[in-house]
Amino acid sequence: MVRESGGSGASRPPGMADVAKAAGVSAQTVSRALGGHPNVRSATRARVVAAAEQLGYRRNNAARVLSSGRSRTVGLVTLATGFPSQAALLAGVERAAHEAGYSVSTATTASLDTSAIEAALLRLAEQHVEGVVLAVPLIHVSPRIEQLTAAVPTVTIDGSRTAATEVVAVDQGRVAELAVRHLLGLGHETVWHVAGPQAWLDAASRAAAWRSVLEAEGRAVPPQLDGDWSAASGYRCGLILGKIPDVTAVFVAGDEMAFGVVRALHELGRRVPDDVSVVGVDDIPLAEYCSPSLTTVAQPFAHIGALAVGHLLRLAGDPGAARESPTVEPELRVRASSAPPPPAR
Repeated sequence: MVRESGGSGASRPPGMADVAKAAGVSAQTVSRALGGHPNVRSATRARVVAAAEQLGYRRNNAARVLSSGRSRTVGLVTLATGFPSQAALLAGVERAAHEAGYSVSTATTASLDTSAIEAALLRLAEQHVEGVVLAVPLIHVSPRIEQLTAAVPTVTIDGSRTAATEVVAVDQGRVAELAVRHLLGLGHETVWHVAGPQAWLDAASRAAAWRSVLEAEGRAVPPQLDGDWSAASGYRCGLILGKIPDVTAVFVAGDEMAFGVVRALHELGRRVPDDVSVVGVDDIPLAEYCSPSLTTVAQPFAHIGALAVGHLLRLAGDPGAARESPTVEPELRVRASSAPPPPAR
Protein backbone atom coordinates (compact mmCIF):
# COMPACT_ATOMS: atom_id res chain seq x y z
CA MET A 1 0.00 0.00 0.00
CA VAL A 2 1.35 3.42 -0.92
CA ARG A 3 0.90 6.20 1.67
CA GLU A 4 0.51 9.80 0.57
CA SER A 5 3.45 11.90 1.66
CA GLY A 6 3.06 14.80 4.05
CA GLY A 7 4.37 17.28 1.47
CA SER A 8 2.57 20.00 -0.35
CA GLY A 9 0.31 17.48 -2.09
CA ALA A 10 -1.14 16.16 1.17
CA SER A 11 -4.78 17.01 1.82
CA ARG A 12 -5.76 18.18 5.30
CA PRO A 13 -8.36 20.52 6.74
CA PRO A 14 -7.13 24.07 7.40
CA GLY A 15 -5.96 24.78 10.93
CA MET A 16 -5.71 27.81 13.16
CA ALA A 17 -2.12 28.43 12.00
CA ASP A 18 -3.35 28.65 8.39
CA VAL A 19 -5.96 31.24 9.35
CA ALA A 20 -3.36 33.20 11.33
CA LYS A 21 -0.98 33.27 8.34
CA ALA A 22 -3.74 34.33 5.92
CA ALA A 23 -4.95 37.09 8.26
CA GLY A 24 -1.47 38.25 9.22
CA VAL A 25 -2.01 37.75 12.95
CA SER A 26 -0.97 35.29 15.65
CA ALA A 27 -2.75 32.03 16.36
CA GLN A 28 -3.71 33.44 19.76
CA THR A 29 -5.40 36.39 18.08
CA VAL A 30 -7.32 33.97 15.82
CA SER A 31 -8.48 32.06 18.90
CA ARG A 32 -9.62 35.23 20.62
CA ALA A 33 -11.30 36.70 17.52
CA LEU A 34 -13.30 33.55 16.75
CA GLY A 35 -14.08 32.98 20.42
CA GLY A 36 -15.73 36.38 20.83
CA HIS A 37 -13.06 37.86 23.11
CA PRO A 38 -13.89 41.54 23.81
CA ASN A 39 -10.27 42.75 23.51
CA VAL A 40 -10.04 42.20 19.74
CA ARG A 41 -10.47 45.18 17.45
CA SER A 42 -13.44 44.92 15.09
CA ALA A 43 -11.21 45.33 12.01
CA THR A 44 -8.94 42.52 13.18
CA ARG A 45 -11.91 40.28 13.98
CA ALA A 46 -13.38 40.91 10.53
CA ARG A 47 -10.05 40.07 8.88
CA VAL A 48 -9.79 36.81 10.85
CA VAL A 49 -13.40 35.81 10.09
CA ALA A 50 -12.88 36.53 6.38
CA ALA A 51 -9.72 34.40 6.32
CA ALA A 52 -11.46 31.57 8.16
CA GLU A 53 -14.38 31.61 5.74
CA GLN A 54 -12.08 31.75 2.70
CA LEU A 55 -10.08 28.75 3.90
CA GLY A 56 -13.15 26.82 5.07
CA TYR A 57 -11.85 26.69 8.64
CA ARG A 58 -14.20 25.30 11.28
CA ARG A 59 -13.10 25.61 14.88
CA ASN A 60 -13.46 22.41 16.90
CA ASN A 61 -16.26 22.87 19.43
CA ALA A 62 -14.65 20.68 22.08
CA ALA A 63 -11.40 22.63 21.82
CA ARG A 64 -13.30 25.90 22.09
CA VAL A 65 -15.03 24.73 25.27
CA LEU A 66 -11.79 23.52 26.80
CA SER A 67 -9.91 26.74 26.02
CA SER A 68 -12.60 29.23 26.98
CA GLY A 69 -15.11 27.35 29.10
CA ARG A 70 -17.82 28.56 26.68
CA SER A 71 -19.29 26.93 23.60
CA ARG A 72 -20.99 30.05 22.16
CA THR A 73 -23.88 27.71 21.31
CA VAL A 74 -27.54 27.68 22.36
CA GLY A 75 -29.75 24.62 22.08
CA LEU A 76 -33.28 24.36 20.72
CA VAL A 77 -35.64 21.45 21.44
CA THR A 78 -38.49 21.12 18.93
CA LEU A 79 -41.04 18.53 17.95
CA ALA A 80 -40.39 16.79 14.63
CA THR A 81 -43.27 18.31 12.66
CA GLY A 82 -43.80 20.30 9.50
CA PHE A 83 -45.70 23.10 11.26
CA PRO A 84 -44.96 26.52 9.69
CA SER A 85 -44.85 27.96 13.19
CA GLN A 86 -41.80 25.81 13.97
CA ALA A 87 -39.94 27.14 10.94
CA ALA A 88 -40.71 30.76 11.93
CA LEU A 89 -39.64 30.11 15.51
CA LEU A 90 -36.37 28.54 14.36
CA ALA A 91 -35.68 31.54 12.11
CA GLY A 92 -36.15 33.89 15.06
CA VAL A 93 -33.90 31.82 17.33
CA GLU A 94 -31.15 31.57 14.70
CA ARG A 95 -31.27 35.27 13.83
CA ALA A 96 -31.01 36.40 17.45
CA ALA A 97 -28.30 33.86 18.25
CA HIS A 98 -26.27 34.86 15.19
CA GLU A 99 -26.50 38.54 16.04
CA ALA A 100 -25.15 37.74 19.51
CA GLY A 101 -22.29 35.68 18.09
CA TYR A 102 -23.79 32.29 18.91
CA SER A 103 -24.62 29.21 16.86
CA VAL A 104 -27.71 27.02 17.34
CA SER A 105 -27.81 23.27 17.92
CA THR A 106 -31.25 21.73 17.38
CA ALA A 107 -32.50 18.54 19.00
CA THR A 108 -35.81 17.25 17.61
CA THR A 109 -38.06 14.83 19.44
CA ALA A 110 -40.53 12.53 17.72
CA SER A 111 -43.02 12.63 20.60
CA LEU A 112 -43.91 14.53 23.75
CA ASP A 113 -43.10 11.57 25.98
CA THR A 114 -41.08 12.53 29.01
CA SER A 115 -38.27 10.14 28.05
CA ALA A 116 -38.00 11.69 24.57
CA ILE A 117 -37.70 15.21 25.98
CA GLU A 118 -35.16 14.00 28.53
CA ALA A 119 -33.07 12.49 25.73
CA ALA A 120 -33.18 15.72 23.68
CA LEU A 121 -32.12 17.83 26.67
CA LEU A 122 -29.32 15.39 27.48
CA ARG A 123 -27.99 15.50 23.90
CA LEU A 124 -27.73 19.28 24.09
CA ALA A 125 -26.16 19.21 27.55
CA GLU A 126 -23.47 16.84 26.24
CA GLN A 127 -22.69 19.43 23.53
CA HIS A 128 -22.00 21.98 26.28
CA VAL A 129 -24.65 24.43 25.05
CA GLU A 130 -24.84 27.55 27.16
CA GLY A 131 -28.63 27.45 27.33
CA VAL A 132 -31.72 25.81 25.86
CA VAL A 133 -34.91 27.13 24.27
CA LEU A 134 -37.51 24.45 24.98
CA ALA A 135 -40.15 24.72 22.24
CA VAL A 136 -42.23 21.69 23.22
CA PRO A 137 -44.92 21.51 25.92
CA LEU A 138 -43.93 19.85 29.17
CA ILE A 139 -46.96 17.66 29.70
CA HIS A 140 -45.23 15.78 32.51
CA VAL A 141 -42.14 17.06 34.30
CA SER A 142 -39.86 14.29 35.55
CA PRO A 143 -37.10 14.65 38.17
CA ARG A 144 -34.59 14.21 35.32
CA ILE A 145 -36.09 17.14 33.37
CA GLU A 146 -36.01 19.24 36.54
CA GLN A 147 -32.34 18.31 36.97
CA LEU A 148 -31.36 19.06 33.36
CA THR A 149 -33.16 22.42 33.22
CA ALA A 150 -31.58 23.41 36.53
CA ALA A 151 -28.10 22.54 35.24
CA VAL A 152 -28.44 24.41 31.93
CA PRO A 153 -30.29 27.77 31.69
CA THR A 154 -33.61 27.03 29.97
CA VAL A 155 -36.42 29.15 28.53
CA THR A 156 -39.78 27.64 27.54
CA ILE A 157 -42.15 29.27 25.07
CA ASP A 158 -45.54 27.62 25.58
CA GLY A 159 -46.20 28.57 29.19
CA SER A 160 -45.17 25.24 30.75
CA ARG A 161 -42.20 25.32 33.07
CA THR A 162 -40.02 23.59 35.62
CA ALA A 163 -38.79 25.08 38.87
CA ALA A 164 -35.74 26.56 37.12
CA THR A 165 -37.05 27.62 33.71
CA GLU A 166 -38.03 31.07 32.53
CA VAL A 167 -41.13 31.43 30.33
CA VAL A 168 -41.53 33.60 27.22
CA ALA A 169 -45.00 33.06 25.78
CA VAL A 170 -48.03 34.51 24.04
CA ASP A 171 -51.04 35.13 26.30
CA GLN A 172 -53.22 32.30 24.99
CA GLY A 173 -56.24 33.48 26.93
CA ARG A 174 -55.98 36.77 25.06
CA VAL A 175 -55.77 34.83 21.76
CA ALA A 176 -59.16 33.24 22.40
CA GLU A 177 -60.68 36.44 23.73
CA LEU A 178 -59.75 38.38 20.58
CA ALA A 179 -61.27 35.71 18.34
CA VAL A 180 -64.48 35.15 20.29
CA ARG A 181 -65.20 38.82 20.96
CA HIS A 182 -64.62 39.60 17.29
CA LEU A 183 -67.26 37.07 16.29
CA LEU A 184 -69.72 38.14 18.98
CA GLY A 185 -69.17 41.75 17.97
CA LEU A 186 -70.26 40.87 14.43
CA GLY A 187 -73.62 39.78 15.84
CA HIS A 188 -73.28 35.99 16.23
CA GLU A 189 -75.31 34.54 19.08
CA THR A 190 -72.55 32.14 20.12
CA VAL A 191 -69.27 30.71 18.88
CA TRP A 192 -68.38 27.06 18.37
CA HIS A 193 -64.84 25.88 19.02
CA VAL A 194 -62.53 23.39 17.30
CA ALA A 195 -59.78 22.88 19.90
CA GLY A 196 -56.27 21.57 19.61
CA PRO A 197 -54.98 18.58 21.62
CA GLN A 198 -55.78 19.31 25.26
CA ALA A 199 -52.41 17.90 26.36
CA TRP A 200 -50.92 21.09 24.86
CA LEU A 201 -51.10 23.97 27.31
CA ASP A 202 -51.74 26.42 24.43
CA ALA A 203 -54.82 24.49 23.31
CA ALA A 204 -56.18 24.01 26.81
CA SER A 205 -55.73 27.71 27.61
CA ARG A 206 -57.56 28.77 24.43
CA ALA A 207 -60.44 26.41 25.12
CA ALA A 208 -60.78 27.63 28.71
CA ALA A 209 -60.80 31.27 27.61
CA TRP A 210 -63.34 30.56 24.83
CA ARG A 211 -65.70 29.09 27.39
CA SER A 212 -65.04 31.87 29.89
CA VAL A 213 -65.83 34.67 27.41
CA LEU A 214 -69.11 33.04 26.34
CA GLU A 215 -70.17 32.51 29.95
CA ALA A 216 -69.25 36.09 30.87
CA GLU A 217 -71.43 37.35 28.00
CA GLY A 218 -74.32 35.10 29.01
CA ARG A 219 -74.11 33.10 25.77
CA ALA A 220 -74.76 29.40 25.31
CA VAL A 221 -71.56 27.28 25.32
CA PRO A 222 -71.74 24.71 22.50
CA PRO A 223 -70.04 21.32 22.72
CA GLN A 224 -66.29 21.51 22.09
CA LEU A 225 -64.86 19.61 19.13
CA ASP A 226 -61.26 18.39 19.38
CA GLY A 227 -58.66 18.26 16.60
CA ASP A 228 -54.96 17.39 16.50
CA TRP A 229 -53.60 20.54 14.76
CA SER A 230 -53.86 18.92 11.31
CA ALA A 231 -56.03 20.11 8.41
CA ALA A 232 -57.50 16.59 8.25
CA SER A 233 -58.80 16.83 11.82
CA GLY A 234 -60.27 20.25 11.05
CA TYR A 235 -61.98 18.75 8.01
CA ARG A 236 -63.54 16.00 10.14
CA CYS A 237 -64.83 18.57 12.63
CA GLY A 238 -66.08 20.75 9.78
CA LEU A 239 -68.19 17.88 8.44
CA ILE A 240 -69.93 17.78 11.82
CA LEU A 241 -70.36 21.54 12.16
CA GLY A 242 -71.63 21.94 8.61
CA LYS A 243 -74.60 19.67 9.35
CA ILE A 244 -75.77 21.78 12.32
CA PRO A 245 -78.00 24.59 10.99
CA ASP A 246 -77.50 26.81 14.05
CA VAL A 247 -73.72 27.04 13.56
CA THR A 248 -72.85 30.53 12.28
CA ALA A 249 -69.42 31.15 13.85
CA VAL A 250 -66.44 28.89 14.58
CA PHE A 251 -63.23 29.68 16.45
CA VAL A 252 -60.56 27.17 15.36
CA ALA A 253 -57.45 26.78 17.52
CA GLY A 254 -55.03 26.62 14.55
CA ASP A 255 -54.92 27.89 10.98
CA GLU A 256 -54.26 24.50 9.41
CA MET A 257 -57.30 23.03 11.15
CA ALA A 258 -59.27 26.07 10.00
CA PHE A 259 -58.36 25.27 6.38
CA GLY A 260 -59.91 21.83 6.88
CA VAL A 261 -63.05 23.32 8.44
CA VAL A 262 -63.50 25.72 5.51
CA ARG A 263 -63.06 22.87 3.01
CA ALA A 264 -65.69 20.73 4.75
CA LEU A 265 -68.18 23.59 4.97
CA HIS A 266 -67.69 24.29 1.28
CA GLU A 267 -68.35 20.67 0.36
CA LEU A 268 -71.55 20.71 2.42
CA GLY A 269 -72.81 23.84 0.69
CA ARG A 270 -72.24 26.15 3.69
CA ARG A 271 -70.68 29.40 2.42
CA VAL A 272 -67.85 31.12 4.32
CA PRO A 273 -68.51 33.75 5.58
CA ASP A 274 -72.06 34.21 4.26
CA ASP A 275 -73.41 31.25 6.25
CA VAL A 276 -70.57 30.49 8.69
CA SER A 277 -67.71 32.71 9.86
CA VAL A 278 -64.37 31.06 10.66
CA VAL A 279 -61.47 32.47 12.69
CA GLY A 280 -58.14 30.67 13.11
CA VAL A 281 -54.96 31.13 15.16
CA ASP A 282 -51.31 31.72 14.17
CA ASP A 283 -51.48 33.70 10.89
CA ILE A 284 -49.22 31.30 8.99
CA PRO A 285 -48.20 32.52 5.49
CA LEU A 286 -50.97 30.56 3.72
CA ALA A 287 -53.73 32.13 5.83
CA GLU A 288 -53.87 35.25 3.68
CA TYR A 289 -54.09 33.25 0.46
CA CYS A 290 -56.71 30.60 1.20
CA SER A 291 -60.21 31.12 -0.18
CA PRO A 292 -61.61 33.13 1.44
CA SER A 293 -58.60 34.71 3.14
CA LEU A 294 -58.60 33.65 6.77
CA THR A 295 -59.34 35.93 9.69
CA THR A 296 -56.88 34.80 12.37
CA VAL A 297 -55.12 35.76 15.57
CA ALA A 298 -51.44 36.25 14.76
CA GLN A 299 -48.68 34.88 16.97
CA PRO A 300 -45.27 36.45 16.18
CA PHE A 301 -43.23 33.23 16.29
CA ALA A 302 -40.00 34.75 14.98
CA HIS A 303 -40.21 37.50 17.58
CA ILE A 304 -40.90 34.94 20.32
CA GLY A 305 -37.84 32.94 19.28
CA ALA A 306 -35.63 36.02 19.30
CA LEU A 307 -37.04 37.15 22.65
CA ALA A 308 -36.41 33.71 24.14
CA VAL A 309 -32.77 33.83 23.04
CA GLY A 310 -32.36 37.26 24.61
CA HIS A 311 -33.68 36.02 27.94
CA LEU A 312 -31.62 32.85 27.64
CA LEU A 313 -28.36 34.74 27.16
CA ARG A 314 -29.21 36.94 30.14
CA LEU A 315 -29.62 33.82 32.29
CA ALA A 316 -26.43 32.27 30.88
CA GLY A 317 -24.50 35.42 31.74
CA ASP A 318 -26.06 35.70 35.20
CA PRO A 319 -27.37 32.32 36.46
CA GLY A 320 -28.57 33.97 39.67
CA ALA A 321 -30.80 36.46 37.85
CA ALA A 322 -34.46 36.52 38.84
CA ARG A 323 -36.72 34.49 36.54
CA GLU A 324 -39.16 36.50 34.46
CA SER A 325 -42.30 35.52 32.57
CA PRO A 326 -42.87 38.10 29.82
CA THR A 327 -45.99 37.67 27.71
CA VAL A 328 -46.29 38.64 24.05
CA GLU A 329 -49.50 40.28 22.87
CA PRO A 330 -51.26 38.54 19.95
CA GLU A 331 -52.93 40.52 17.15
CA LEU A 332 -56.26 39.94 15.40
CA ARG A 333 -55.95 40.01 11.60
CA VAL A 334 -59.43 40.55 10.12
CA ARG A 335 -59.85 39.17 6.60
CA ALA A 336 -62.64 37.75 4.46
CA SER A 337 -63.62 34.63 6.41
CA SER A 338 -65.59 36.47 9.10
CA ALA A 339 -68.75 38.56 8.67
CA PRO A 340 -72.10 39.22 10.37
CA PRO A 341 -74.39 36.19 10.63
CA PRO A 342 -76.97 35.51 7.91
CA PRO A 343 -80.47 36.95 8.43
CA ALA A 344 -82.67 34.87 10.73
CA ARG A 345 -84.72 32.38 8.78
